[in-house]
Amino acid sequence: MTGASVLTHCPYCALQCAMALTPDAGSTEAPGTDAPATDAPGRVTVSGRDFPTNRGGLCKKGWTSAELLSSPDRILEPMLRQADGTFAPASWDEALDLVAGTLRSTRAEHGADAVGVFGGGGLTNEKAYQLGKFTRLALGSSRIDYNGRFCMSSAAAAGNRAFGLDRGLPFRVEDLDRAGTILILGSNVAQTMPPFIIHLEGARAAGGLVVVDPRRTATARLTDDGAGMHVQPTPGSDLVLLLGLTHIVIAEKLVDTAYVAARTTGFDALRRSVSQWWPERVQQQTGVPVWQLRELARRLAGGSTADRVQGRGTYILTGRGVEQHADGTDTATAAINLSLVLGLVGTSHSGYGTLTGQGNGQGGREHGQKCDQLPGYRKIDDPAARAHVAGVWGVEPDSLPGVGIPAVELLTTLGKPGGVRCLLVHGSNVVVSAPNADRVRAGLKALDFLVVADFFFSETAVLADVVLPVTQWAEEEGTMTSLEGRVIRRRIAAAAPTGVRSELWIFHELARRLNAPSTFSAEPSEVFDELCRASAGGLADYSGLSYALLDTETPAFWPYPQGSTGTPRLFLERFAHADERAHLVAVRARSLPEVAQRGGELTLITGRLLEHYQSGTQTRRVSELNAARPDARLQVHPATAAQLGIVDDGWVELTSPRGTVRCQATVTVDIRFDTVFLPFHFAGDQRANLLTDDATDPISGMPEFKKTAVHVRALVEARHV
Repeated sequence: MTGASVLTHCPYCALQCAMALTPDAGSTEAPGTDAPATDAPGRVTVSGRDFPTNRGGLCKKGWTSAELLSSPDRILEPMLRQADGTFAPASWDEALDLVAGTLRSTRAEHGADAVGVFGGGGLTNEKAYQLGKFTRLALGSSRIDYNGRFCMSSAAAAGNRAFGLDRGLPFRVEDLDRAGTILILGSNVAQTMPPFIIHLEGARAAGGLVVVDPRRTATARLTDDGAGMHVQPTPGSDLVLLLGLTHIVIAEKLVDTAYVAARTTGFDALRRSVSQWWPERVQQQTGVPVWQLRELARRLAGGSTADRVQGRGTYILTGRGVEQHADGTDTATAAINLSLVLGLVGTSHSGYGTLTGQGNGQGGREHGQKCDQLPGYRKIDDPAARAHVAGVWGVEPDSLPGVGIPAVELLTTLGKPGGVRCLLVHGSNVVVSAPNADRVRAGLKALDFLVVADFFFSETAVLADVVLPVTQWAEEEGTMTSLEGRVIRRRIAAAAPTGVRSELWIFHELARRLNAPSTFSAEPSEVFDELCRASAGGLADYSGLSYALLDTETPAFWPYPQGSTGTPRLFLERFAHADERAHLVAVRARSLPEVAQRGGELTLITGRLLEHYQSGTQTRRVSELNAARPDARLQVHPATAAQLGIVDDGWVELTSPRGTVRCQATVTVDIRFDTVFLPFHFAGDQRANLLTDDATDPISGMPEFKKTAVHVRALVEARHV
């Protein structure tokens, strides 16, 4: 006998595939908000369910996600570090009294900004909202940011300056089904969100799927057999590639001139800025042949006109591969510029979008856990925004702190004079995910006090003074916002272990102990209602939403102001700037130095595998996934491997000025000869981010993950990591 199925969504990526969770026979679960806690969580069965984004399909991670609920690695009660470095269990009162007392004394001695908070793009909207509110009211600190700074910030900055608004996909995912041409730059969706590829079938059938990636990924292979084109530029040259494509579109008079005149500003400056990027020069800088550049530009332009007659549109989609650079904002801007001169954006049949990665990467950057942000995607230094949110919170606007500092900069201040002395981490594993990871680890160890809320002892949690065990996705109520701006419901399907608590409850208890102003409800629906009021009138307006509405499975795309039915497709009538136009922003690229091939110096790019997610805190604890991909492996081209004496399955060592990684090699023609690839999910001395630089984009604060100069050598003796 089984219990009633509970409709919810996958705990992993931003596609947020719909699933049903069914308690198994003999389970102690009692689905619903009043589900009792238990020390022996029952098991649930996962099944896919029909939904526009995944149509019943799930990837390996989704099918195996329920294993996380009963993992033997689960933290079941608060843990306090002892004098000898070990952990011992404690009561919740003991743990929270210690946390509150330390936060209070640190603020008194060193000021409010000596306390920092680091959030995550996997937190529900309710938790992200309450985390931002807690930081600014209960702690009085400006020092909050989150791991979305590592994956979405450049695309967000580009969208804001071009359109006046950032929503990853300003259209429905299912709209891609009708496309005749889809250009994907820097995203391996076939492995990172496999159910997404069903939406590429129309473009493949039309021969119009184009994938830009230095690797021949699973997504790039979808272009085989006449389905499209794989463009393989040198790492870090995407900006030049996009400038060159725009040059061709303008030079060959492929611009949608009526659209540009009616709906954009800045074309003359853009035209001048791309004039220097003629095809032969772009070929020299990117390695992409002139014929392919011209064919691609003409395909995009032809798709935006001829296919339109047949009702088939053209879409340009970007991912982290073009955004995780020190010039990532400009690169994303260049992709938007190309989309605008082709007349793709704000139409009923075509578009531009960026593929959000983390489960709530979209909602997580809308409601206050970014250092410069208040709920509703408001700017914290905007007096009107401060007044509105302060009114909802029942405090004076002047009591709110100002703009903080972005994630990488925040992490560099850890333990330093005038920097953060106490840090609270929610939903992030920065020891694995942050650039220049050893420096981050050293900063965490230098703190006076570290508190980590997590399900498991992540590589960050093992450094903490206090570890607080929190509920997982199937044990909590809440909302998420998918990559298409759709707000969806997360529902309880399994009871949490007795000693585990929701982060909303933790914020409530700490706020009470700190005598914080305003209220901090532990009830998700109450927090969501407050979030909706706080977001009213903002760019990300949720004010017309409620749990009652979302429980009907009504499609809910923000902005969703009161009295509306939501906005599945943005910009049909106007853009979000005051002049209602899209802004073409001229950007420039420096000449790219050639990467030396002598002595084993290569360019490292990092990314994800099908079986794993983010820092691997969850997926490395799922037996099937970990068995399939237990370790990091370096992809290297056969010619390069032969030159360096590397053999397939042989051990290699990668070094950069920041650290060393040792792992086994996979010799494959699926990568350029001047490039190597390493996944970033693994721990210890297989952490890819031991190598990456913490230099950042000056606009977005995005780190440079996708172009790291490394020295690679073969290890004579096998080394077990």
